[in-house]
Amino acid sequence: MAQYDVIIVGGGPGGLFAALEMAASGLSILLLERGRDIEKRRCPVQEGKVKVCPPCIPCHVVSGLGGAGAFSDGKLTLSPTVGGRLAEYVGQETAESLIHYVDEVYLGLGASDRLYGVGPEVEELRRRAALADLRLIPIPVRHVGTERLRSVLQGLRSHLTPRADMRLGVAATSIIVKDGQVLGVDTDRGERHTCTYLVVAPGREGAEWLMKEASRLGLTRYHNPVDLGVRVEVPAAVLEEFTRVLYEAKMEYFSHTFDDRIRTFCMCPYGEVTMETTGGADPVTTVNGHSYATHHTPNTNFALLVSTVFTQPFRDPIAYGKSVARLANLLSGGVLVQRLGDLQEGRRTTPARLKRGLVEPTLAGATPGDVSCAIPYRFLKGIMEMLEAMDRLAPGVASRHTLLYGVEVKFYSSYLHLSRCLETQVSNLFTVGDGAGVTRGLVQASASGVAAAREILSRAGVTATPATSGIALP
Repeated sequence: MAQYDVIIVGGGPGGLFAALEMAASGLSILLLERGRDIEKRRCPVQEGKVKVCPPCIPCHVVSGLGGAGAFSDGKLTLSPTVGGRLAEYVGQETAESLIHYVDEVYLGLGASDRLYGVGPEVEELRRRAALADLRLIPIPVRHVGTERLRSVLQGLRSHLTPRADMRLGVAATSIIVKDGQVLGVDTDRGERHTCTYLVVAPGREGAEWLMKEASRLGLTRYHNPVDLGVRVEVPAAVLEEFTRVLYEAKMEYFSHTFDDRIRTFCMCPYGEVTMETTGGADPVTTVNGHSYATHHTPNTNFALLVSTVFTQPFRDPIAYGKSVARLANLLSGGVLVQRLGDLQEGRRTTPARLKRGLVEPTLAGATPGDVSCAIPYRFLKGIMEMLEAMDRLAPGVASRHTLLYGVEVKFYSSYLHLSRCLETQVSNLFTVGDGAGVTRGLVQASASGVAAAREILSRAGVTATPATSGIALP
């Protein structure tokens, strides 16, 4: 048994920034991460060693130091209204301040100083989107790039290594609580570590585990909508006017048929479609996308996600998302891909039809097939309506050659009843990041870790050196 002032569960942006904020405080800190170190996170599909996801357990794309963000395309979304619900907890003004602070840290670690989503062209694009029945949400965005994001994370790790105990390949299995007070965690190594403060930042991969622990501890939970859809791939020229100005063209649409909200997510200009295995102890293979800073493909990809709120007695969005993903896995051995024209004609895409298409798929391991065999009609109907609306704004989005990959699911899970400082109903137990349902992206996840850390420092009576000081560029 080891005693620490602070234990952090999860080495993604939420956990890393919590550790970073407390690193110079003199508090003893232990960070536990289930996955591997940054350099040891190697996806055999992305490296071209295999075409079908093995899968690796845990998946190197979503687990390991840096979290799922380490394999993302490194978009820093600098807005309190997009990328999570942090402002609902800490307030709008505090959320804006935290985001600015986190942005300064990323810049200090080597993030690009180019800012998209600002300037006079933005308003004209928003006006044109409105004419196509779409709401365009312009936001300031920095693009780091998948490969450069790893360099940023390596710099952060180097800064933390002498200031905190970091144990990789070790998973927390249970949270220890007595008389409403957190005491520590048990691990899969049969160890028990005790602490005064516990920050749980499990990431999307650990969301299911956190909710099971919350249920065991009797914590109040609320249910997020189910976010499920496809990843769309088009020639980069189709959306170049938007990605040049905005990089991430965030659009929202409400379907005429069901009045469901559909949104674009994680647009990857000149990027590639990827697959990942997620879902904890009961994994499924889903689809995602990346963009690189130093090399480009001829295509742009983005997700279209449908948000649907189910009525009682439904209470498990993760299980629902998994069931749809598992059906796609059953049909394809991993990820399905279909030309939009084939879907509209009611026929599956064959390898020959895919080869004749004008869009060459960047995910070679995807299996040609029929996404309508996996995705429920309500979701697919809304997606096709939004593609038609986007085509009015950017002709070519709804081309018969456009590729749809399925499925993409965001396991944001339920979320807990939290205080303004992200403390649960258990004293000194804080939850942050995407896996806690608080955030949906790198910046707000990082900011949520800072928010929890500052409360811990205040309770410990410690004044820490700002994380922006003393970080060496990678």
